Amino acid sequence: MSYRATWVQRIERMWWQREKPPLCLRMLSPVYQNISQYEQKKRLGRVVAAKLPVISVGNITVGGSGKTPFVVWLALKLKQQGWQPVVVCRGDGGTSERVQRVTADSRACDVGDEAVLLYRLTVCAVLSAKNRVHAAEMAANLGDVMILDDGFQYRQLQRTCDIVLIPDEGVGNGCLLPAGPLREPVQALERADVLVRSGSALCAALSEAKEWRWHANRYALNDWMAAQKPQPQRVLAVTAIARPHRFVDALQSLGLDVCNSCYFPDHYAFTATDVQRFLALGVPVVVTAKDAVKLKDLWEQGTPLWVLEQESEGEEGLFAAIAAYMPK
Repeated sequence: MSYRATWVQRIERMWWQREKPPLCLRMLSPVYQNISQYEQKKRLGRVVAAKLPVISVGNITVGGSGKTPFVVWLALKLKQQGWQPVVVCRGDGGTSERVQRVTADSRACDVGDEAVLLYRLTVCAVLSAKNRVHAAEMAANLGDVMILDDGFQYRQLQRTCDIVLIPDEGVGNGCLLPAGPLREPVQALERADVLVRSGSALCAALSEAKEWRWHANRYALNDWMAAQKPQPQRVLAVTAIARPHRFVDALQSLGLDVCNSCYFPDHYAFTATDVQRFLALGVPVVVTAKDAVKLKDLWEQGTPLWVLEQESEGEEGLFAAIAAYMPK
């Protein structure tokens, strides 16, 4: 069972194959590129220097490169070194148009699912903002280094260090949207300071000089409802993330039998009706932490909400390579 539009699934699968995309999509790629270049040039024409160092974490492919867990890892590393990081994200999935500081009471429908999750996992100052220049002004009063989530194309803010995450699968078919997964041509990686290959598979480096590895080294299943039920062995996988097959692969790596799955678009706003449909199937439900921050308030008390949580680590020297760009 899947609630996700099948044509979206087919197009996304095609992006990561070596076959040539359909001509109609290839004809649209130059249109996308022209619009993207125009937007970036506009931002470059009014670049702002923040009052604190800015570390940008971004990508050149659409979704699924592990930005959120990487930002968590980086924020915790910075805290260990005595910094006070402020995380600024766009608030995807949220409705608020103004800069909002995330708190324990913030709702994903207001500030975005990733913003709520980042606050929960880092306990840092987290700002959700469509206008990240305004957020940078506020960040200067909350900490001494800013992590700009999904910032590689947001060139209106000067950055101290530009980090780009690349999934194990690399850049897919190498085509720009909508024919492929690329937001920018591969040549854009030249302006990155640090490249991080996320995932555990061994693959050819895109740049030996500045490429590092980062991967999840442990998965665990936890019940966010504390229902005191034994961990299941047969589960229903529910998720609203990019590249949901990675989630299913991780569940299977734990020895779980994924008997069915429900995939939704990235940042999908779950409803009470959705929850009732899941529970009516009578199979324990497992979600990602990004999904859980939206589902927890809708979930039935006394019923487990199993969440796949992960611990991740970068290879030795990765954090030092990033820290080298920080002011002494």
